[in-house]
Amino acid sequence: MDTFDTSLPWIAVVDDEEPVRRAVLRLLRAAGLPAHGFSGGAELLAAGMQQQPYCVVLDLHMPGMDGIELQQRLAGSMPRSAVVAVTGSQSAETRARMEQAGALAFLPKPVDEEQLLAAIATAWARWHEDNA
Repeated sequence: MDTFDTSLPWIAVVDDEEPVRRAVLRLLRAAGLPAHGFSGGAELLAAGMQQQPYCVVLDLHMPGMDGIELQQRLAGSMPRSAVVAVTGSQSAETRARMEQAGALAFLPKPVDEEQLLAAIATAWARWHEDNA
């Protein structure tokens, strides 16, 4: 995990594949968004942070804690954090489970940059509205 300031609004990127995680982080940072990477759900949940991320971009298929379990845990520990799920193998059942659990977006890999940025913009608008 990189060092970061969690006193300001930020985005968590959770993906066990380092090249994918780095690519998403580069995209978000190039767009001027404060984003920080985690190699798995346990690392995110164990991170000491002053403020929860306003958006969590997570891979569904990770060893150990998968994205579905992470989303369930986030619902209890970080309920204000919007979830954007990404996956290389979409299924209607998985999409339905994620949406039912409250995922803001469900995107296929490779992630379309515009779709991802649009989902994060929606997460930001919701967070900003809730904290106004």
